[in-house]
Amino acid sequence: MFNKFKELFGSENLLDNAFETALTMLEYDLKMYAASKTTLRDSDSYELPFDIKQLDRKVNKFEREVRRNVLTHLTIAGTQNLVPGLALVSIVIDVERIGDYTKNMAELASIHEKKLKGGMFEDDLCKIEDAIEQHFPLVIQVLKTQKKTDARKILKMEEEIAELSDKIVKGMITTKDTTLTRSDSVALAMYARYLKRINAHLTNIASSIVNPFPRIGFREKKKKK
Repeated sequence: MFNKFKELFGSENLLDNAFETALTMLEYDLKMYAASKTTLRDSDSYELPFDIKQLDRKVNKFEREVRRNVLTHLTIAGTQNLVPGLALVSIVIDVERIGDYTKNMAELASIHEKKLKGGMFEDDLCKIEDAIEQHFPLVIQVLKTQKKTDARKILKMEEEIAELSDKIVKGMITTKDTTLTRSDSVALAMYARYLKRINAHLTNIASSIVNPFPRIGFREKKKKK
């Protein structure tokens, strides 16, 4: 559905600009995620190399810009590119939500000043983090190349990541790891939930490459043999 995006819209027009803006938003999200994760997991003090709230406001501004450009283009050009335009508007909603969750991670780090360790769930936590660190650049690449095989790699991991996150949250609620302080347990549960949502939104974006517009954000429907 989202295939040959640039061929459909051509170059130097409002939709092409909107598409490039969406990619910039994702790059900002990745920057915010990496910085927030580092200060939460690897530092005993809250330090960020930039103002994350300011960068998040830029992402929000870009979302409005994308909506405006898509609407203006469709108003002028008619319904020829209606479905891809709607898909792009759907995508930037997910991109904006990712930015919110990375900001939540930074806020968590500002409260939990010590390095956040996963205790007996450290391996599970690292698996989630590693997957997200692979998915971020891959989503950007997938939007540029429209490669369905790469998009499916992201979709394939969603259930496993969700289950690992739920496992951590359940472990914190049931105090399965008694070596963790109450502060660590609360922070770890919140962090695991943020990671789950970030990955879910990345998966939604990837789904736009393999799914028709009504199924964006859902699993790919298998063709009947």
